[in-house]
Amino acid sequence: MAKKTASRKKKKAEGVLKVPLLLAPQPEGGFTVTSPVIPELLTEGDTLQEALKNVEDALRAALEIYEDLGKTFPSNLFQNPVSNPIWFEFLVAAR
Repeated sequence: MAKKTASRKKKKAEGVLKVPLLLAPQPEGGFTVTSPVIPELLTEGDTLQEALKNVEDALRAALEIYEDLGKTFPSNLFQNPVSNPIWFEFLVAAR
């Protein structure tokens, strides 16, 4: 039987991004989501749920754009949930 190791590697905590977003209804229907601090973040959805679901992909795409251009991403958006509490608001579509 293998001996259990007393010391385990501490799992590295992942940071999170706290990003201000603007959710705007469109006259033709659906919603657009943008960010006043990340102009490259742009997504949409036919429904509120779809628009909110698409935000993470849009944020990842914006991060890639910054990386490809060698542009500095706004450092104040990075948060560490392990070292400090994070105040945030969360949208949940009522059904």
